[in-house]
Amino acid sequence: MKNYNVIVIFDKNMKNTLMCKRTKEPYIGMYNLVGGKIEKENDGLNEAYRELYEETAITKEDVSLKYFMNIEYVSFGKDLEIYYGILNNDVELVEEVNKLEWVDINDNFFDLNKYAGEGNIGHIIEEIKIDIEDYIKLNKMK
Repeated sequence: MKNYNVIVIFDKNMKNTLMCKRTKEPYIGMYNLVGGKIEKENDGLNEAYRELYEETAITKEDVSLKYFMNIEYVSFGKDLEIYYGILNNDVELVEEVNKLEWVDINDNFFDLNKYAGEGNIGHIIEEIKIDIEDYIKLNKMK
């Protein structure tokens, strides 16, 4: 099984999410989430921070990542670890390979002509929005 991470980053106001524009296949020219291969076994969170820093220059001080879910593709031998975080402050992005862009959180992430992943980006972001809304509601009740 090959392990990968996918990292969803929201700006501090929860108005935008960070996307990269792919420069190679698959999905060349389409928007994708930040992430990559997990190089060390059983070290998912540290690998997510490493990959996030390499691709964007966002550090642990800028965002606290939450391990949110896995998507396992049994037939393809792939496992995706999904993380997300809301920035604590504004950051200056540094691009590694792919162009980085902030995209409105209400965009149609299910648009298969714009976003990579056969609808998975839309699914992931919508599930994270529910998690964040539930967290906010729970803390208001306290």
